[in-house]
This record gives sequence, C-alpha cells and structure tokens, in this order.
Amino acid sequence: MTQTAPAAGFVRRLAGTLHRRSRLQLSLLLSAPLAWLVLAYLGSLTALFMSAFWTTDSFTSNVVKVWSTDNFTALLTTDVYRQVALRSVGVALAVTAICVVIAFPIAFYTARIARPRWRPLLVVAILTPLWASYLVKAYAWRLILAEGGLLEWALGPFGLDGPGYGLTATIMVLTYLWLPYMILPIHAGLEQLPASLLDASSDLGARTGRTLTSVVLPMILPSVAAGSVFTFSLSLGDYIAVQIVGGKTQLIGNLIYSNITLDLPLAAALGTVPVVVIVLYLLAVRRTGALSSL
Repeated sequence: MTQTAPAAGFVRRLAGTLHRRSRLQLSLLLSAPLAWLVLAYLGSLTALFMSAFWTTDSFTSNVVKVWSTDNFTALLTTDVYRQVALRSVGVALAVTAICVVIAFPIAFYTARIARPRWRPLLVVAILTPLWASYLVKAYAWRLILAEGGLLEWALGPFGLDGPGYGLTATIMVLTYLWLPYMILPIHAGLEQLPASLLDASSDLGARTGRTLTSVVLPMILPSVAAGSVFTFSLSLGDYIAVQIVGGKTQLIGNLIYSNITLDLPLAAALGTVPVVVIVLYLLAVRRTGALSSL
C-alpha cells in the first residue's frame, strides 16, 4: 500500500496537468506518429535526395560516394528523360480528368438520387474493386485488351478494333484502378450539399445546367481536388500497370525501376521528379481547400 500510494498520486498529478494543458496532451499524443514520419518517410526522402548526387562506376556498377550534379544534368538535358517525365505527368492528368468525368454522375446518383436505404450498399459496391488484388485486376485487363480478347470481341460487330497494349491501355487501366478514390470524395461532398441550395436555385428559375455549373460544381470543387490528389499521385508513380498493359510505353516509374540495379544514383535522381511534381500539385490544390477534405 505504501508503494502504490505515491504512484497513484503521481498519476493523478500527471492527469491533472494534461487536462489543464491541452497542447501538451496533443503534443504527447502526436509524438510517436510524428517521430515515425520524420525517421521513416522524411529520412528516406533525404537519403534518396543525397544519393542522387553520387555517381556509379561504369565498370563495376558500384556506387561511388563522390558528390556530383551529373545525374540532374543528364535528367534535364537528355531528351528521353524529359519526354518520359512529361508523358508521365500527362498520363496522370488524363487519368484524373477521366476519373472526374466518370465519377461525378455516379457520385451524384449515389448521394442525391438513390433512395437513402440503398446508398450504403452502393458505396460498398464502389469500394468492392479495392478489395481485389492490384495484380489480379491489372492482369484481368491484360486479358480484356489482348488481341482477340473481350474488348475486341465486343467492338468487332461495329467494325472497331481494341486499343491493344500501349499508352491508351495504360490510361484505361489506371482510370479503372483509381476511380473509387475519386468517387468517394465527390460522394461525400454531394452528400453534404444542402438541399435548400438546390431548391433555391430552382425557385429562382435556374435550369438544371445552370444549377450544376453555378451551385453544385463550385461547392464540391474541394472534394474533386481532394480526389485528384489520389488519382494524380497514384498514376504518376505507378509502374506495374505500365509493364503489364503498356507495351513499349515508358513512364517515369519504369525508368526508376529499370535503373535501380544498374545505376542507383540516376534512379534516385529520377525519383525526385515525381516527388517535386506531387509537392507542386499539392501546393496548387491547397488553395481550393482540398487538403481539409482529405
């Protein structure tokens, strides 16, 4: 009893201190995840950036820890690297735009038109593809897009051919893979849209198109931007889908993967490209309030 009393008193004093000082309580609560973020994530990015300034012995392929900017010079002056980087950004933007076009009507139906009792089931149906393995879905699309596959069989009666393997197939597969990440934020934004705004727009004589462009779209713009963070970043860094259905298409992820064993410093320099692009993209969408919607 004499040993437990001081311990109990210390616990009560500590609890009282934490109760009075909410900032201290929050700091202690976030200390572990912040330490993990700094050590694991930011530490790995720092190591990546530092290794990008090293070189590789052309004879042994061993990393030589001699500081040099040759990797970044090659990255900026070599046409192939510039073209692949621009193509990767273009693919990420195309996937994001297509996801917005497809996701909006689906989310509008699930959030505003479907009966309330069906809405949770529809959300579960949207999430169902995420439960399947990435590779299973990608290889299923490889079979669909193959010569004589399901898509070519469906387009045959109309005199059309399938896209085959290539850039178009890569965009199609990435759109399918990341579409749920766009639907869910838009669904949440539309669900929070007050019905009184739609009624007021109708009472003032606005037609459906005007209500959509003047009321609905400005209100859910942060949700669209929040979804685009996922679709853009995931598409920019993807390299597996490109290897499966991309044919001869090269994106930045493929170059990084192919140079990891051959030229690690060059792969690190290439790896800084998506990091910089995503940081710039986050700074751009931050102005829309999207980060608060994540």
